[in-house]
Amino acid sequence: CSSLAGIMLLEVFLVLGAVIIYFLLYKKKEETLPFKEGWWGKGQKPDTEEDTTIWPFKVETTEEELSDLFRRLDQARFTEPLENSCFHYGTNSVYLRKVVSYWKNQFNWKKQVEVLNKYPQFKTKIQGIDIHFVHVKPPRLPEGQSAKPLLMVHGWPGSFYEFYKIIPLLTDPASHGLSDEHVFEVICPSIPGYGFSEAPHKKDFNSVSAASIFYELMLRLGFNEFYAQGGDWGWLVCTNLAQIAPNHMKGLHLNLASVTNMGFIHLLSILLGRYLPGLFGFQDEDVRRMFPFLEKGLYRILQESGYAHIQATKPDTVGCGLNDSPVGLAAYILEKFSTWTDLEFHNLEDGGLERKFNLDDLLTNIMIYWVSGCIVSSMRFYKENLQKGIGTQKHERLTVQVPTGIASFPNEVMHTPRAWAQKKYTNIVSFHFMPRGGHFAALEEPELLAEDILQFVGKVEKEQLWRKK
Repeated sequence: CSSLAGIMLLEVFLVLGAVIIYFLLYKKKEETLPFKEGWWGKGQKPDTEEDTTIWPFKVETTEEELSDLFRRLDQARFTEPLENSCFHYGTNSVYLRKVVSYWKNQFNWKKQVEVLNKYPQFKTKIQGIDIHFVHVKPPRLPEGQSAKPLLMVHGWPGSFYEFYKIIPLLTDPASHGLSDEHVFEVICPSIPGYGFSEAPHKKDFNSVSAASIFYELMLRLGFNEFYAQGGDWGWLVCTNLAQIAPNHMKGLHLNLASVTNMGFIHLLSILLGRYLPGLFGFQDEDVRRMFPFLEKGLYRILQESGYAHIQATKPDTVGCGLNDSPVGLAAYILEKFSTWTDLEFHNLEDGGLERKFNLDDLLTNIMIYWVSGCIVSSMRFYKENLQKGIGTQKHERLTVQVPTGIASFPNEVMHTPRAWAQKKYTNIVSFHFMPRGGHFAALEEPELLAEDILQFVGKVEKEQLWRKK
């Protein structure tokens, strides 16, 4: 018995020794991510210097575009759904018919174009392609205060329009019942290949490429220090930007924080976290959102990630169909606005789409994809980011030292507990379980998201956290 105890003790010491050696030898150095100097224009890169002019942009629409759209809507072919299938098989075509009828008869795209143009928009050429962005300055500033630049980055299948309801809350908080201790000037670019930003003409345009372009954009606009906010792909682009320019980013706010490098402790916490939450730093709410893990983790990923697999492998094939059919495009995008807002919405025949959004907003987002013809290039972003495999990129191995705030919405498809996020974001200064809301937080719950951004920036500014390098 004593020899058995001795062997166990020896094993413990060996494990401890291995762990200590690992940390001594392999402790991550505070590395930054290299800025990606690309050229994404057509053909050969010219020898001339890039024109850095910024010019105003307005969304415009022609009668030809509209008559082509209505012709296609009129000629749509619908497949009858299975009885009582709701949204379990994807977008239900009984509801889709209602959307198309509204699109043809009530939706006023010209009026929505005016809504899109109510905020100043611009374009500028960076790394060979035209970059579109919305840039809104505060209408008024409290005495002795300057506006804080905030970069906000959308994802797929969203667009810059997702931020239209939150922009006034951040640029003019006092008029909306929020504290005006911090007032922002907001910059919302379209990721290249999305909306009105030109699509890259070369392969390998990934999140680090987008982050490098947005870094150049912020410097071009004269912002040497700024905040960044994102969800969906915006999470990754802003995370990469924090890794490229940690001395320029004052704070990073995320409404989705995914961890792609899973270690042994992560796996152990999946197995045992439900029974020993304290051991893994889980809160009660983490346990509620994550377990049973087979159902709320694994099955959910399998159920909801089919689109990502297609887009990460053969985006152009399915993209051809979506770019040719407005009804197909709407079905594909609306399904995400249903499921990612609340998974339970798949039990409803209308996918619950009008519970949190109105059809004008949903169709405006779809129209941005339609009129710009960007669905294929937007989907390619999955291939560029995922084709080499999860966990293989340098940015996935690097931590983020920039002060970070995380707003964790309960209906996000996958939940990331703070204990996991902390391995990647080593300086989390605010982590909140939000009371309601899903994936498209800025559009669905603008007040909740704005309040969380304001309190996070308040903390960073008060304690001057970004200076404590």
